[in-house]
Amino acid sequence: MEEELKQAIVIRSDIDMGKGKAVAQGAHASLMGYLETAKEHKDIADKWIRDGERKIVLKIDSEEKLKRLAEALKYKGIPCALVSDAGLTQLPPGTVTALGIGPWKRSEIDFFTSSLKLL
Repeated sequence: MEEELKQAIVIRSDIDMGKGKAVAQGAHASLMGYLETAKEHKDIADKWIRDGERKIVLKIDSEEKLKRLAEALKYKGIPCALVSDAGLTQLPPGTVTALGIGPWKRSEIDFFTSSLKLL
């Protein structure tokens, strides 16, 4: 049996973002994560699209933790993308707001994100 694919979107909960802003940052993270996967693993990106684009949205409580998570994922070869805000509305330019992970193998994403809570 083939392993299930999913995408994880991790949003910072320690910054003051309105709900709409958080949703927009999550959308950026989803698209950026997908594009990172498609660069070197088009087969996985395509299968994820065909299978319904399973995703989960999680929260993390600091920029430092989000960046450490991204570094660990990259070290293991799991495609991911950090989102930095342009600073046009609620946040200062360059504020790191979210992380898009995958799409990738569910078990590998879960290994890194199982301690995080749903947003």
